[in-house]
Amino acid sequence: MKKMENKLVLLFTILISLVVFTGCTSVLDNKEEDNKNYAISFIDDSGNEININEPAKKIISLYSAHTENLFALGLDDEIIGVGTRDIYPAKALEKEKYDYKSDPEKVIAAEPDLVLIRPFIKRSKPEFVDALEKAGLTVVSLYPESFDEFDDYIKKLGIITGKRDKANKLLQDFYKQINEIKNTTKDISPKVNVYFESSENGYKTVTTDSMPAKAIEIAGGLNIALDAKPIKKGSSIAPYGAERILEKADKIDVFVSQNGVMNAGGNKHSITIRPGFDAIKAVQNDRVYVINQKIISSPTFRYLDGIKELCRMFYPEIFDDISKFSLDEEITRDKMAEIIVRFKNEGIFVPTSKYYRKKHKRHTYGLFKDVDMNNEYFHFIETAVTSGYMEGFKENNEEYFYPENKISREEFANILFMIGDLKKKENNISIKDLDKMKNTRIVQIVVDNKLMELEDGNFNPEKFVTGKEVVKSLEKLREITK
Repeated sequence: MKKMENKLVLLFTILISLVVFTGCTSVLDNKEEDNKNYAISFIDDSGNEININEPAKKIISLYSAHTENLFALGLDDEIIGVGTRDIYPAKALEKEKYDYKSDPEKVIAAEPDLVLIRPFIKRSKPEFVDALEKAGLTVVSLYPESFDEFDDYIKKLGIITGKRDKANKLLQDFYKQINEIKNTTKDISPKVNVYFESSENGYKTVTTDSMPAKAIEIAGGLNIALDAKPIKKGSSIAPYGAERILEKADKIDVFVSQNGVMNAGGNKHSITIRPGFDAIKAVQNDRVYVINQKIISSPTFRYLDGIKELCRMFYPEIFDDISKFSLDEEITRDKMAEIIVRFKNEGIFVPTSKYYRKKHKRHTYGLFKDVDMNNEYFHFIETAVTSGYMEGFKENNEEYFYPENKISREEFANILFMIGDLKKKENNISIKDLDKMKNTRIVQIVVDNKLMELEDGNFNPEKFVTGKEVVKSLEKLREITK
């Protein structure tokens, strides 16, 4: 009801502006580059009236989802500060850090023309927000409480930052991909029954209107906890309890646990050893998965990544099928990364603030100079490298992946060795050009396990591999590692 009232107030304000001010148009009709007559008024999600006369140029974001979405809108230069736990995208790490739990003077001293918060901050630290407002700062509180409100939320961000067109374009692509997934999953039969754990404390799940529940639906799963009720009005968290879970033990095909800071379910091991949980079908069939909260519960465009991950969990035979790569064309490094992750049915790597507290010798997530976060292979590349299946390169203290370079036979042998945990054989197959290898031991083991074939007794380490060769070798690997 509150959200509907807010929308009506916003619409009413815009209509009044059109009638009263001659020659003035609403912000919804303005071009992004035209700030003339930009004035807009609306009620934010904390119930405060907001008046903005021009797009924000100095923004401090105190909520990680806002930060992600602002970067997605292309506001790198306008963002002057982010929350202490805001780590995505990697560019956020370079911004000044601000904490709503500390002295508001630091924020005030930065003189932002927009401070973005969420209602939780207003409720938990009202004195902090009051201090900012008394100092004359524009504080806007936004938070979509369900999937259906995501569209409106992104459009508001676009309006107040002068990025309306960009917001609309991002949303258009977002829903296009969701519809493509729906078209793939709608006819899948039978569909898997899914239990989603939002918190290990009290074995909580999520409400049916929550973002995780909507993601389960889009990915073609059947939420087995449709009878869950919110822990309190307006919350997406719902208590469920072990007893109700175990009542449906033989029907739960897939058990998904959310991992995160705010609400965290159990890890795979802790779930499988709970009293009575060995009766759960998903536990018996090794179909317990963990998914990062940031890509399944947070209102950002990475939510799409969360949906895709659920698809891979629910129907790996469809969404992680690598046969499409079985072509005669030579494989590039970016495609190789995708093949590996899909072959392993490995969840994409999602960094946490803890990850960035450590120094990483080989590679730090998101820092490849030649792999932008908008690259279609970004998550596959980062996952393949952070998992140790592939390597990047360092030049002049900068990291590169060279995504379009082709995969040599020797590099592929190294990959097979890393993903297959191969054992040394007693009898070695003779390799004529073994002395040309950088790592003779690995090539010998791969050949001895009959994962790669020789040509007239030669391995030909520098020759590039084709998709057909890659898929054939991986199929052999799957057989010997069953």
